[in-house]
Amino acid sequence: MEFFNSAFGKNITFVRPAYFIISGFIGIPNVKYYYVFLFFVYVVSVVGNTAVMAVICLDHNLRTPKYVAVFNLAFADLFGSSALVPKVLDIFLFNHHHIPYNDCLTFLFFCYTCLSMQSLNLVALSFDRLVAIIFPLHYQVKVTHSSMFALIGSFWLFVIIITLIAVCLLTRLSYCQSVVINSYFCDHGQIYKLACNDTTPNNVIGRLLPLLILWLPLVFIVCTYLYIGYTLSKVATVQERVKAFKTCTAHLSLVAIYFLPILVTFTMSANIHPNARIINLSLTSVFPPMLNPIIYVLQTQEIKVSVRKLFKIRKSQISVKK
Repeated sequence: MEFFNSAFGKNITFVRPAYFIISGFIGIPNVKYYYVFLFFVYVVSVVGNTAVMAVICLDHNLRTPKYVAVFNLAFADLFGSSALVPKVLDIFLFNHHHIPYNDCLTFLFFCYTCLSMQSLNLVALSFDRLVAIIFPLHYQVKVTHSSMFALIGSFWLFVIIITLIAVCLLTRLSYCQSVVINSYFCDHGQIYKLACNDTTPNNVIGRLLPLLILWLPLVFIVCTYLYIGYTLSKVATVQERVKAFKTCTAHLSLVAIYFLPILVTFTMSANIHPNARIINLSLTSVFPPMLNPIIYVLQTQEIKVSVRKLFKIRKSQISVKK
């Protein structure tokens, strides 16, 4: 952080507050019912993602490159939910609205890292579907464990670095007026807009983050499926196209659940009440981690078969003990 501070000049005194105040849900009627809902969503997310990770670890048939990406998505969902929801409930349910300066930046780092990784993980899964459908004979060569680990590792490195840059740039800001963050967590945009010195670098990184983490991955995924559809329309029969797209239903559902609420919220943000915008944004953060494991269990044949097999093994072990 000292590197970032020194880059903007020597002998600069930064006015850093002792704490920030998170005020996002304050003033929303009957909001305690929403906290109960958030707790329920979090419990389902933890149970569902832990179950998916356990099934992939226990079943050797699921230790394929595709399920490396699915495991990583479940891990990012679990980690992201655990970084966000318990802290949100602690802040608003127990009136701990004052969050220390360093704790707030740490909170921001982990939330942004995990939410960003969810988006990029969908890119990894779309790459898997592209190669599996368009180049099936080369799938075993192109999509290997090493290539998938390298792809996911590079995504983790990228989101950690860009989020760390955003956090470090916040440390050069001075706060001489309000320290009230009008959001449900330590939101990067809400924090740097409170500063009273030059926020140009923060504004630049604030514009880059959605571009790199949301829009470019979405464009890649859309182009991937357009290419898949175009190629199949040229060489495949109707039955083959339906069969190919059935293998993509789980991934397409994840993409829709992650990106559609964000697109709707950002498109309508100017026309909706600030309280409604905060609720919508919080839902876009907590819903995908809850629904992703449910979708994969219900729509992926390999996982359904694996779950049935594990239950049969467990049932037989219990009967033998009796």
